[in-house]
Amino acid sequence: MNAKSQDTAKAWSDPDDASELTETFFEQGVWEVAGKAVSHPQAQAELARRRGRPAGSGGKVSTTIRFDAEILDAFKATGEGWQTRMNDALKEWLRDRQA
Repeated sequence: MNAKSQDTAKAWSDPDDASELTETFFEQGVWEVAGKAVSHPQAQAELARRRGRPAGSGGKVSTTIRFDAEILDAFKATGEGWQTRMNDALKEWLRDRQA
């Protein structure tokens, strides 16, 4: 019988023998952002832009303040975004007071 047996183990290859991935390798690839083909530099720029927390308006200040439980419960009951609605209500109060 000259045929190779299917039960024979595959030859082991050392992963350290793999060729190194260079910039040239990556530049030859097809890069996609949101389903559109882009160049390697554009893909890198998009990746860098998306990293980290989204930029805020820069006009807000973090502070600690205490409210009555009923006030917080009422705003929280309105669902996600209650902090923004609370901020808007305070802005409206301030505008009315200055008018």
